Amino acid sequence: MASVYCESAVIKAQELRNKNKAELVKTLDEAKQELASLRVQKVAGASSAKLQEIGEARRNIARILTVINQTQREQLRLFYQKKKYTPLDLRVKKTRAMRRALTPFERSLKTLKQHKKEQAFPQRKYAVKA
Repeated sequence: MASVYCESAVIKAQELRNKNKAELVKTLDEAKQELASLRVQKVAGASSAKLQEIGEARRNIARILTVINQTQREQLRLFYQKKKYTPLDLRVKKTRAMRRALTPFERSLKTLKQHKKEQAFPQRKYAVKA
């Protein structure tokens, strides 16, 4: 089977994570340009090998956008980490019931009456001598 020269090689997400925002945007523009040229070639009647590259180019664009969005959200999470309120989309999802449940601290609180009762009648500590 003859190997087909592929202009758009698979871009690894790990390589993209090492780049900064400006480099990622530049890479994204290049990928979009390549996709546009592949689409023009498709209309012109290119070979089936070129048509298969369209899918790869689209996946590359998706990968780049995913990395951009993930890093952006990561930065936002770090920014809002110590703040009193975080945006709704950055909060933990969980379930509706779990979000409304009492916190461990709230669960451990006792009423004044219960506290006095525990002080007045503590747990007896003794051992039976054999």
